[in-house]
Amino acid sequence: MTELPDRLSVDPRSPHHDAELLQRGIGIRFNGAEKTNVEEYCVSEGWIRVAVGKTLDRRGNPLTIKLQGKVEPYLRTPAAED
Repeated sequence: MTELPDRLSVDPRSPHHDAELLQRGIGIRFNGAEKTNVEEYCVSEGWIRVAVGKTLDRRGNPLTIKLQGKVEPYLRTPAAED
């Protein structure tokens, strides 16, 4: 089983970006509810960043807000067995 990182971002410019892991599919349960619009998460600090509609900032990135709570990441698809 793959250990999920404490922090992960979908932004390729972030130091917390892992394209290979994101391709496998990461699901996030936040305070017990499934979230599909998470841009970044941190388990140890207990927060997620979610996109606010289709609004973009002045650099063309999605506008996000930070929500505090219990973060539970999981893999949507299991690793292929060799």
